[in-house]
Amino acid sequence: MAHRVDRVNEEIKRELSRLIREEVKDYRLQGRMVSIVKVDSSNDFKMAKVYISVLEGKEARDEVTEALNGAKGYLRRELGKRLKTYHTPQINFVSDDTLEYGIKMNALISELNKKNHDK
Repeated sequence: MAHRVDRVNEEIKRELSRLIREEVKDYRLQGRMVSIVKVDSSNDFKMAKVYISVLEGKEARDEVTEALNGAKGYLRRELGKRLKTYHTPQINFVSDDTLEYGIKMNALISELNKKNHDK
């Protein structure tokens, strides 16, 4: 069962990425690179938590999250046409800063390595 949930989560991630990129027409998304980091669906596929990231900072990430939650009815309907499941999950978009945090940590480590190398 867990394998099936993982497979469906990947399919949801792929389809939502395409829908957001190509079909959602919201000014808050224009010109922004929105990444879906992870999808967590319940075992019965009634709920899905979608973690998104935007590299432009917390304010932009919150704005994009609000825009996507506003469009979740449309996204769920379109997702239902593409998924091969009995239920199309209710979608909840959640802001995720792990990519931004990782980039920041990588920069700090690089800076420390450079300082140690220069000594």
